[in-house]
Formats: sequence, C-alpha cells, structure tokens
Amino acid sequence: MAQILTPRQAEELHKAIIAYLAANNLPSTASALRQELNIGEDVFDATTAKKYEGLLEKKWTSVVRLQKKIMDLESRNSILQSELDSATPTSRQNKDPISWLPRSPARHTLQSHRQPITCVAFHPVFSVLASGSEDQTIKIWDWELGELERTVKGHTKAVLDVDFGGPRGNTLLASCSSDLTIKLWDPSDDYKNIRTLPGHDHSVSAVRFIPSGADGASGNLLVSASRDKTLRIWDVTTGYCVKTLRGHAEWVRDVCPSIDGKYLLSGGDDRTARLWEHTTTNQEPKVTLIGHEHVVLCCAIAPATAYAHLATMAGMKKPPTTSTVEFMATGSRDKTIRLWDARGTCIKVLTGHDNWVRGLVFHPGGKFLLSVADDKTLRCWDLTQEGRCVKTISDAHGHFVQCIRWAPAVVKGAAVNGDGHNGEANGTPKKSAAPGGDVQIRCVIATGSVDLNVRIFAN
Repeated sequence: MAQILTPRQAEELHKAIIAYLAANNLPSTASALRQELNIGEDVFDATTAKKYEGLLEKKWTSVVRLQKKIMDLESRNSILQSELDSATPTSRQNKDPISWLPRSPARHTLQSHRQPITCVAFHPVFSVLASGSEDQTIKIWDWELGELERTVKGHTKAVLDVDFGGPRGNTLLASCSSDLTIKLWDPSDDYKNIRTLPGHDHSVSAVRFIPSGADGASGNLLVSASRDKTLRIWDVTTGYCVKTLRGHAEWVRDVCPSIDGKYLLSGGDDRTARLWEHTTTNQEPKVTLIGHEHVVLCCAIAPATAYAHLATMAGMKKPPTTSTVEFMATGSRDKTIRLWDARGTCIKVLTGHDNWVRGLVFHPGGKFLLSVADDKTLRCWDLTQEGRCVKTISDAHGHFVQCIRWAPAVVKGAAVNGDGHNGEANGTPKKSAAPGGDVQIRCVIATGSVDLNVRIFAN
C-alpha cells in the first residue's frame, strides 16, 4: 500500500496514538504498539508522551469541523451555480428590467418599528414607502435615501395593512387594523387622519384601493377584507360602505383588485380563494378556487405580460385575451403556492418554501412570480420554466417575512401630482407595460418582517 504520510508525519501519528492509548488506560495495547513500531521508552518516555496527550482528539474534531464547513460551502456553491445557470448574462440582467431579480444584500434596511412589521406600500409617484406594524404605528420612509420621514399614529391596535391610492390627483394612504377600523390619511397635509371608516365587526386584515377604468388609475373606491368573513367596498369621498360581499366561511385574510377594478380576488381561513365581479348586481363569487390544505394567506392577479407563459403552463395553444383576470396565484399555510386559470382550475403547485407563504407579487415583466414566507426566504419562480424556483434569497430577513410589494411603474410624462396608481394594483402593471411602451418598470421591492426590519431590494 502506498504511503500517504511522510515518515515524519507517520512517526508523529504513531506517538499520538501511543499517548492516546496510555491516557485512556490501555497500557498493554500501547506496549504492543511500541513493540511493533520499535518505539522504546528511551525514544518516547512518559514526559514526552504527556506532550502528545489530547493531540489525536484535537485533530479528529478539527477534521469533522472542516468536513462540515466543506459541505456547507459545497451546498452554497451549488445554489450559486444553479442561479448562474438559470440567469441571463449579468450585463443584460442588470440593464433589462424584465429579467431583473432582487439580490442580497438589500440596498437599505429600515429600522424604527418596535414590533413585527405586517405590511408595506409604495407611493404611486414619489420615493415614499409606508410600513405598518403591530406597534400600532405607520412609518413613512424615503426608500431611495433609506431614511425615516415620519411616524403616523392613530390606530389603537396592530396595523395590518396599508395602501396608497384614491381619486386622481389626490393620493391618500389607507390603513386597517385589529381595532376594527380603516383610516384614511392625507400625505399632502402631513398625513392628517381625514376619515375613519367603522363598520367591520372584527379585525380588518387587508385594504386596497380599487382601480377605475382601463388605464388602471386608482379611483374613489376602496376594498377591505376582515375576520368578520366579509369584504366591504367603501367610497372614500363620502366614507360610506357601498357594498358588502359575503361568501367566505371564515376570516378573509387578503384581497387583490384587478387592473381595471372590475374584479376582486380574496383568500382566507376557509382554505379557498374567491373571485368576485363586484360591479354586477350578483353578490355571489364568480369562481371559487379550491385545493389548498390550509389557510390561504395571500393572493395576486397575474399581469397581462405573464399570460403567454402561464398559458403554456396551462396547456393552452395561445394566451387568452378576454379578461383582466385570466390567471391568479395564491399562497397558503400549507407551504405551497398555487397558480389558477380563470375557470378556477389549478394549473400548477409550486413547492419549495418550508413554512407558511405570506406574500406574493408578480414581476411586472411577466416572467417571474416572487414569494416570501415564514422560512425567512424570498423566492423567485420562473414562469417560462414551468414555475421552477430559480433564485432563493435565504437571508432575506432574520425572522418570518410577512409582506412584499413591488414599486409601481413610472409613467413617462405623467404629471407628478399624485395621480392615481399609475396603472398599478398590488404591483401589477397595466397592459402598456410592454417593452417600448410608455411605462418603465421600477426594479424596487420592499419586504417587512417579524425581525422589525423593512428591507429595500433595488437595482
């Protein structure tokens, strides 16, 4: 057998073994080994043996530690390699907003909240971000500079959701809370509380401005989802509840309006998601999505830019064009994300998260779906590759990630007066967001976590 060790290394090893045997009360074995190796007491006496005591254990434990480190590095290497394999060339990826994906580390980590962060929302025009927390406050940040601008107080229990929108030219901030109320704040008047909307009988878990018309500009309607099992639609100019939608059997956790404002997608504790056509007199859901095995925590409507990829996944010959809600996504406590078509058929189940899925947002370019979860990760799913997970930011946060939003697109030539949502509903761009259109994708994402941090991932 070929010698791996040099004679000097072999001699050191033999002495370490003899010292180990002697120290562990095995004198006859030690003596037999001395004899075999011809290492007498004159060469290796008790005093010298003392120096070698513990050497074998030290070497052994350090080898095990190094092996573990090597395995960790190998696994990290394979993750990076798979990201590299599925990525477009770096130069193009950085310049092309359609292929841009968030990467670690975050550009800014915003710290000021004293309890877990539940929600975030971008201003449609300015570089302003609102975050809501269990500490009962809303914080207003400049996400470009990474600075806190002000703290808005008024709710008496946890703030569960926030959203910017409202009548054209008069952007408002809406918030909802466990204190059963929805509040409207005026950003142009130091975020003064201009209206409080009471009416829900339990915690209000989600609130969204409903776009009006085909251009997706936000109107004067607002939708809220509540633990009282209902969805309510409000007129923000009068403060009146104009419609109540009943159908969910349990707590309604999330709601997402379509780009034209005709449809609402909601999900909740009854393990279903429901699509409502709230502009008609029919109060029943248009479609009920059944398949999740636990609470549905989040939902999103796919932008038109994603139709071609999702149609391929659904086995359709060509993408449908009849409705603003052709495909939807839902995330659940069953750790899965499901993709659905307009008939309520589940076309794909995306598995990969190791804990509750908390937030979903479609990439405005249409190629990806992004998700956050209680496994502390942000994951990117490639819709051109059958929904394969092509990127995982495993250190997105130090605790459960509770929310994610994509910054609204910039409409070139739009008046900077707070006009509507600039074609945005829950991070979904209007149809003209195609390459060469007048809508420019902003590569900016915000996430919020139980670790008390808001993070900004930006190009």
